[in-house]
Amino acid sequence: MKALQYRTIGAPPEVVTVPDPEPGPGQVLLKVTAAGVCHSDIAVMSWPAEGFPYALPLTLGHEGVGTVAALGAGVTEVSEGDSVAVYGPWGCGTCAKCAEGKENYCLRAQELGISPPGLGSPGSMAEYMIVDDPRHLVPLDGLDPVAAVPLTDAGLTPYHAIKRSLPKLVPGSTAVVIGTGGLGHVAIQLLRALTPARVIALDVSEDKLRLAREVGAHEAVLSDERAAGVVRELTGSVGAQAVFDFVGAQPTVTTAGAVAAVESDVTIVGIGGGTLPVGFGHLPFEVSVTAPYWGSRGELVEVLALARSGAVSVHTETFSLDDAPLAYERLHSGKVNGRAVILPNG
Repeated sequence: MKALQYRTIGAPPEVVTVPDPEPGPGQVLLKVTAAGVCHSDIAVMSWPAEGFPYALPLTLGHEGVGTVAALGAGVTEVSEGDSVAVYGPWGCGTCAKCAEGKENYCLRAQELGISPPGLGSPGSMAEYMIVDDPRHLVPLDGLDPVAAVPLTDAGLTPYHAIKRSLPKLVPGSTAVVIGTGGLGHVAIQLLRALTPARVIALDVSEDKLRLAREVGAHEAVLSDERAAGVVRELTGSVGAQAVFDFVGAQPTVTTAGAVAAVESDVTIVGIGGGTLPVGFGHLPFEVSVTAPYWGSRGELVEVLALARSGAVSVHTETFSLDDAPLAYERLHSGKVNGRAVILPNG
């Protein structure tokens, strides 16, 4: 089968031919219908050789949906032909966090060598992929695969981040979304669907600000050195009750802190390496700063339900598997508006 692999540190990913996988006991073989392209993959491919955490070659893709093609011995929870989404942050299944469905916070994954697909385990950018356990599959129930695949990360991650702040996003409140690309434009829709808050979107790209307005942002502000002042002005100098930074670079994290209101939440989702000092006098009183990771299995079920209701949708641009390296080039240069999706069997 064909697969997109990261094979050499510092080199672009390559489309290669690899043996067809076969499911072992308890595993599921998935024929991949769609795979999402994520900035996290670019971050992985930019890491230096020293301390690189994964074995190479690595088949990329941590967002995946597909059709069950074959079952390993003992699997009864799904059937061949089922259309399913892959829950990505695999865990041990038995620790206290996994028992809550929070496999994204598994307490033993590192110890046991468990890695998400595309982030250590072979991922979804291939004609077929192995899913380690049927509990990591969620029925699509009629959702279009291309529309659904980004929801497994670009939908689930902002949903998990926003859900924690819902008690603060009451009528009259403000939420700020920094970075309105793949995750950010979904976050705007989630905020509009789940809260009465006014949503202010920040980005450096006019195209992405235009997309932010299209999907429901009340205000769209250019993310530059003046952005914090503009947000303060728009909020009557109070600031925002919740700030979601989907970039995470030092300039955006600094802006996030500068627009936070008293008793607000600042949630740093992006992995751009920025940090925000926390301590008396650094931020307004009782600001809570968090850096969450992905989301729970139950939350993925909820996100897919929101999509079925029409409350959230992802702007997508599709590519063949042969053109997957081009998709990463376009994403890296900021030319993907929304989410790029690979069709391995399309």
